[in-house]
Amino acid sequence: MRRSAWRYLWTAQDIRKKLLITVFLMALYRLAAHVPVPGANSEVMKNIIAGGGAAGTLTGLLDMFSGGTVSKFSVLAMGVYPYITAQIILQLLVPIIPSWQKRMEEDPREGQKWMEKWTYYLSVPMAFLNAIGQINIFNSLASQGGYGLVIADFNLFGGSWLSSWTIVLSMTAGTMFGIWLGELISEFGIRNQGLSLIIFAGIVSQIPGNVQVILADASTRIIMIAFMAIFLTAIIFAIVVVQQGRRNVPVMYPGRRVGRGMSMPVKGTLPLMVNMAGMIPLIFAQSILTFPAVLAGFLMNQKGWLGSFASQVNRTFGGQGNTYWILYFLSVVLFSFFYTDVLFSQQNYGENLKKVGAQIPGVSRGVPTQRYLTRVLRRITLPGAVFLGMVAIMPFLLSLILSAFGAGLASRASGLLLVSSSGLLIVVGVVRDTFFNIDAELKLRGYDDAQLIR
Repeated sequence: MRRSAWRYLWTAQDIRKKLLITVFLMALYRLAAHVPVPGANSEVMKNIIAGGGAAGTLTGLLDMFSGGTVSKFSVLAMGVYPYITAQIILQLLVPIIPSWQKRMEEDPREGQKWMEKWTYYLSVPMAFLNAIGQINIFNSLASQGGYGLVIADFNLFGGSWLSSWTIVLSMTAGTMFGIWLGELISEFGIRNQGLSLIIFAGIVSQIPGNVQVILADASTRIIMIAFMAIFLTAIIFAIVVVQQGRRNVPVMYPGRRVGRGMSMPVKGTLPLMVNMAGMIPLIFAQSILTFPAVLAGFLMNQKGWLGSFASQVNRTFGGQGNTYWILYFLSVVLFSFFYTDVLFSQQNYGENLKKVGAQIPGVSRGVPTQRYLTRVLRRITLPGAVFLGMVAIMPFLLSLILSAFGAGLASRASGLLLVSSSGLLIVVGVVRDTFFNIDAELKLRGYDDAQLIR
């Protein structure tokens, strides 16, 4: 009798070992997420998030990516976000600095190793600066809202310098600990999924609390569950379809020498992704749109035109009005094109295809090929960018739909997704990539698709 895929998955010793290591390291990360920063007042952080507005929106975004550690203000309050920031900075700098671009083009594999090494190096100062910035910003937001201070007497060069440096160093060490756990998962657990699973673990840890909120009101419980099932199923299906979307560009590869002759040219394809940027545009757009409202919050108490202007800016960019959602949608679309162009220019397919003698039929090698591929990629990026923008404003769209059933349901629309729109993209993407990774492991051991389905 042929064993099912899941039974084989568990009985195969090496695969079982990888899964157990992955689960153990993810559990260790969640355990460390509850270790508080010395002297931090987590109740103040919860009050900032509950207060809403620009401060609550920005803090909630950081809390989502850190897996709820910002609201607790633990040593992992920054999650692995400094590593992602360092990675994005280096990716944006490569096309600007000629020597770096030359290094990446000459030997892509060694260039990738060089990028990974310097991403780790840059993550340390980024984590250090991010810790200082988070403490100062949250202290200012808490003081502005009248909640007190997250960390009292924070001063790196004053009388409380020893405790302040201890706090910053403990947060930096917590971030590097999270990055290290992610690398251990990639090396000894599920391959190349470490940091993604670390972020995934933090996001899904918030789902039970959100489900509890939905089930708390008995009068709307059935309606909310029905809407949640319908919308989540539809959105997840659409995310998978778009994330899997490819445009296969035909490529002719030169034939190989066989004895004294040459074999026929080989037909191949170059797949271009519909959504190459992933969820990065959502992070860019929300961070940049929220920043003016955060700055305006410090001027709202001023008298005269300055205070009125600051109040208007806070209402526009505070994450509540219709204008904010329109700007959010447009920003996500624009950033999708921008980030896709940056990533695609680094890969330089035109030159790489020319080096191996490959050619797209009807297109000259080199620069014309790169221009042609860029033009094709921009065309297929449009529906992907629009879809990403629709996912970004999905809480707003859900509130419009639910408003027809009552104002009380509309106010709880964001809870139907169980996580934020960015978090939903991450969760679906990580689950999909993990499934394909495990599928590849099974195929390496001779387990075919027919058995996998069974």
